[in-house]
Amino acid sequence: MERRCVKALVTGKVQGVWYRRATQEKALQLGVTGHARNLPDGRVEVLMCGRAEAVRELGEWLWTGPPDARVTHVELEGVEAHEPDTFTTG
Repeated sequence: MERRCVKALVTGKVQGVWYRRATQEKALQLGVTGHARNLPDGRVEVLMCGRAEAVRELGEWLWTGPPDARVTHVELEGVEAHEPDTFTTG
């Protein structure tokens, strides 16, 4: 089973709309670990680690997010796998 880690930078109306919490809930449903963090420039950084298919599905979901989010861009970058124990927000 292929495992991978991907970092995403999500742009748009993604702070103050429960984006991080919704991302955490979706990640836990998919068995993906990592984090979702607000960045000072208004973007959200998401680290996703797990089964390649689950990471791909979460990466696609980032374009939608919760109902009040308005995502305009998602930039994905593969990173060295280090498999965090859970999915956190910060």
